[in-house]
Amino acid sequence: MSKIAVLTNDLQYELVEKNPERVAAVEAATPHFTGFLDEMRSRGHHIFHLQLVNDPDDPNAERYDGYLPVQRGTHGADIIEAFLAPEDVVMEKSKDSGFYETDLHDRLQALGVDTVLITGMQTQICVQTTAADAFFRGYNIWVPSDCVVSARLDDKQRALDWLEGYCATVTDSAEVIRVLDAEGGLPRKNIKTP
Repeated sequence: MSKIAVLTNDLQYELVEKNPERVAAVEAATPHFTGFLDEMRSRGHHIFHLQLVNDPDDPNAERYDGYLPVQRGTHGADIIEAFLAPEDVVMEKSKDSGFYETDLHDRLQALGVDTVLITGMQTQICVQTTAADAFFRGYNIWVPSDCVVSARLDDKQRALDWLEGYCATVTDSAEVIRVLDAEGGLPRKNIKTP
C-alpha cells in the first residue's frame, strides 16, 4: 500500500469561478495538473480532494457580495469534474487547512501515509496552511509548483518561497514523478533552522 497521498485544495466550481484571475490560473494549470493526478493514480498513490464547505453560522466565512458560496449539497461546492476519478476520496473541511477539525490525519495514518503532496488553490492560503499543519504532524511534504494556483502570481511565488524555506520540498510535477520512479519514494527534506 502506498505511503504517499496527494491532497488537493478547493478545486470547486464556486471558488474557482470567483473571479477571472482564478479561472485563468486554474485553466492554465489544468492540463498538467490532471495529468499529474493520473500519473499518481497509475502508480497506486492516494488522492484526497479537500472540499471547503462553508457553515452559514461561521462569521469568518468569505462571502461574495453577501452570498455564502460552497454550501453543503450545492453544485458550487462540488469538486470540478476534470480533477476527479472514482477511486479518489472527497473530504469536507470547514477552514483553510485540511487538517483543522477534520479526520484527515486519522485517515492518512490508517493508510500508512507518511508523505503528502499538497496541491490546489490558493497557494498562499489553503495550500500553505495545510502544509504547515501537515508539518506539525510529522509528514514529509512536497509541493508540485505547477499544481498549485493563486489568482495573483506574486502571491503564489511568495507562498512557494515560504514553503521551500520552512517545511516542504518544492519542485515541478515532472520532477516529482522522476524522483518517485528513480528512488521508489520521495526523500524527506532536511529541515534547517538558522
